[in-house]
Amino acid sequence: MVKIAFILLCHKDPQAVIQQARQLTAVGDCVSIHFDANAPRAEWDEIRAALEGEPNVTFARRRLRCGWGEWSLVEASLGAIRAALDAFPRATHLYMVSGDCMAIKSAAYAHRRLADEDADFIESVDFFDSDWIKTGIKEERLVYRHYFNERTAKRAFYAAMGLQRRLGLRRAIPRDLSIRIGSQWWCLRRGTVEAVLDFLAERPDVVRFFRRTWIPDETFFQTLVRHLVPETQIRSRTLTFLMFTDYGMPVTFYNDHYDMLLSQDYLFARKISPEAKVLRTRLGRLYASDRTEFAISGEGRRLFQFLTGRGRVGQRFAPRFWESEASGARERELLIVACKKWHVAKRLVGSIKHHTNIPALDYIFDEESAELPDLGGIQATIPKRHRHRRTLMRMLFDFYDSDRLLICLDTGSTDLMHDFFSDRPNVRLLEIECQFDDAYLEGHARRVGLAGARSSAETMAQLLPTLRNDLRGEVDRLRDARFPAHYRLRQASGVEQNAAAIEGFLSVPAATARALAQTPNLFQD
Repeated sequence: MVKIAFILLCHKDPQAVIQQARQLTAVGDCVSIHFDANAPRAEWDEIRAALEGEPNVTFARRRLRCGWGEWSLVEASLGAIRAALDAFPRATHLYMVSGDCMAIKSAAYAHRRLADEDADFIESVDFFDSDWIKTGIKEERLVYRHYFNERTAKRAFYAAMGLQRRLGLRRAIPRDLSIRIGSQWWCLRRGTVEAVLDFLAERPDVVRFFRRTWIPDETFFQTLVRHLVPETQIRSRTLTFLMFTDYGMPVTFYNDHYDMLLSQDYLFARKISPEAKVLRTRLGRLYASDRTEFAISGEGRRLFQFLTGRGRVGQRFAPRFWESEASGARERELLIVACKKWHVAKRLVGSIKHHTNIPALDYIFDEESAELPDLGGIQATIPKRHRHRRTLMRMLFDFYDSDRLLICLDTGSTDLMHDFFSDRPNVRLLEIECQFDDAYLEGHARRVGLAGARSSAETMAQLLPTLRNDLRGEVDRLRDARFPAHYRLRQASGVEQNAAAIEGFLSVPAATARALAQTPNLFQD
């Protein structure tokens, strides 16, 4: 039978700590608390007075002053872990949480989840080969000894590291350890935690190494668990849902995030705003409930990136990155069909291939599986196609031995269009203007990962207006670009108007243009 001992690291808001401890223990689980010694003594006394008599609550024997990125965070965790193992002999799992974490599933659901899978849940990826560290120093975290805190003593931190570098004082990583990195919010089986403590008792050199490592809470447990536990018993993921902004700061959740949080494939979430009183109350009741069925859609991260990214569209000031020598020949003509509904563009392109001899390709910059000839590997992946786009287009013109070539682009790919129009004088654009009902938008949201198959109606109601505005914004940016030779094919227009647009775009006879405008089921979803 699963029984969780929560390792609660906190440093503020004693009333919230008390409430959190009571919510977690109300269903029989346990809590071991470390309250940062940087906090006022009165706040610590308040917590002790409120929880001292609770049988399922214990406290780390020593309060430590914790600093972000320092060994003190790991040491505080170890203190709370030892207290939990001593006080709760029946605890089967230890789960690391902070004062900002709250359950987003019921205890019954969490217990069943852990019982069904005999494994340790800890994000643990290769320190050197992964791209887990997005900014800042990487190898320097390990090979130099860190005596100062980069946040509170920046000059001393970098001066000490620079001195070690100049003097060649790199230190060796313990030979038998493969350093791993990941989130500090893990859930481990009791036997795994006991094995870690036994290992530390035998290997003081490992403690010395991590004591002078920068941000060891992201590498210490992640490395040792991988060292001690078979890979088949490790799930390299956290059970705590957390997201980060573009600036590396944790995303904070508020009252209106309740439905979204419940639909994520996690047991807890971080960070819940202290001001989100309603959310905290609802989540506390949820953990104590007997609810075991949740509709998991998992769209949270993609949805957040989409919604927060709208304000930065068009703010790209990077230099162009095509190879200058790969400009297209002056006499060649590039035809671009731009359409958000890819199936509509593909139907038209299929009809163009049938009625003309113009080489035509589908969404080669959007679809990995788009059919392309073998061009020596430059066509192998979408990143390569984007990186060498000028060269790719020149090679396609050569391959088809044609002075005319047609490709499809998404209406959001205005950066590509700008590059193509600036590269050659002979570019024509046919924009296909489609109508978007709610059913299509819902399907589109699921296809691109903004929503899951079981996203709630509330989530979709919040998403669809933003998605509709986003599509409208793409059209506005396309129109604002004022590309020359810009033709429009409209779902709402008649055959004659659309035939005229196609005739101008392709320079084909009127009869051919009319046949293309009458392509069967052209706009049908």
